[in-house]
Amino acid sequence: MNAPITREPAGSNKAWVERRSKAVSRGIGMGAAVMAERAENSEIWDIEGNRYVDFGGGIAVVNTGHRHPLVMKRVYEQLEKVTHTCAMVMPYAPFIEVCEKLNAVAPISGEKKSALVTTGAEAVENAIKYARAYTGRSDVIAFHGGFHGRTLLGMALTGKVQPYKAKFGPMPAGIWHVPFPVEHRGITVEDSIHAIELLFKCDVEPQRVAAIIIEPVQGEGGFYVAPKELMQRLRKLCDEHGILLIADEIQSGFGRTGKFFAMEHFGVEPDLMTAAKSLAGGFPLAAVVGKAAIMDAPDPGGIGGTYAGNAIACAAALGVFEAFETEDLLNKALKQGETIMKRLKAIKAKGKGMPMGDIRGLGAMCAFEVVTKQDSDEPDAAGTKALVAKCLERGLLILSCGVYANTIRLLTPLTASDLVLNEGLDILEAAITGN
Repeated sequence: MNAPITREPAGSNKAWVERRSKAVSRGIGMGAAVMAERAENSEIWDIEGNRYVDFGGGIAVVNTGHRHPLVMKRVYEQLEKVTHTCAMVMPYAPFIEVCEKLNAVAPISGEKKSALVTTGAEAVENAIKYARAYTGRSDVIAFHGGFHGRTLLGMALTGKVQPYKAKFGPMPAGIWHVPFPVEHRGITVEDSIHAIELLFKCDVEPQRVAAIIIEPVQGEGGFYVAPKELMQRLRKLCDEHGILLIADEIQSGFGRTGKFFAMEHFGVEPDLMTAAKSLAGGFPLAAVVGKAAIMDAPDPGGIGGTYAGNAIACAAALGVFEAFETEDLLNKALKQGETIMKRLKAIKAKGKGMPMGDIRGLGAMCAFEVVTKQDSDEPDAAGTKALVAKCLERGLLILSCGVYANTIRLLTPLTASDLVLNEGLDILEAAITGN
């Protein structure tokens, strides 16, 4: 195969940002006002040649790092074979192989089946379709702070108004929200369960509820880890009322928490799961995995899409699986998480510069809050935004999130070397403390 022809884009970051503002919809956000030119593992270079340590990971998409050799090898091989036939028209082996591998690793007992689509939002919407087809019910319960996509149903399920719901109403009917437990904000597991019970008394009978959907670790909502007790009580409640439990693992899956899926930490099995983001190491692919009887409930043709399970993305996913198998990435995630959490706690203990609030995480899915003063839980959204900008100026890409827009989440590729990981943490500490 001939080497690909590369083209160096002319101009500066500033010039391209100006071109973007004239050509691209304002509704599409821009976290960093620089233009990515190339990336490798846990580093990115912009078109001016500036280097950045990547602690954003394309929003948890490149757990295996940018352009992992095993992923790229599979992609190049597939490019020489088939790029698209539409898997519903004429299927191809990589689609089936990915489903087989998902079925093997999903923490659901018994016979399982999978469906491949293109985006996380598609996976969520199809999970709801499966739940409705299987139960014959309509309604869904979700949680405050949860994020499930930007499509209309995904947006309705999402428990965060800005920027996801503002100006886009009305939302589809039959979607109910309850509080997600957040200890330092005084919201308990008991509060969450009581809110569901109150829904059943005041708003919707449980016999009309098809599913409860939850992120084991909230993503956009602020990286809050679901208490084990909550998962256990949700499972019991679902079993009692014939409701399906859906685990949205789009951000928390594929090794991010030190397990293939975060649900493995809770000792509770969901009925359905969604996966996307790092499933294909930078290529668009998403999935629903679940009990075979549920996955077979829709009629043939009821699930799918023109690009669903694209051949190139499926090949990339097989490379991701291979990388996890050969490079011990689950253990690397645990070690990376330990390093990050230890460093964050040490920075906070110094009490210098920007005040840090709650520090939390599971495996390498780590976060901390920026607050207005030491020993406070009062959110500082402006300070959080300023910290993101300071880090970028110093060569570190980080992301913010949270209902109060004051959480910094760290999503470093699991393949990052210790040298680059510590370099990024050094930059973060300097930006926080003002050194």
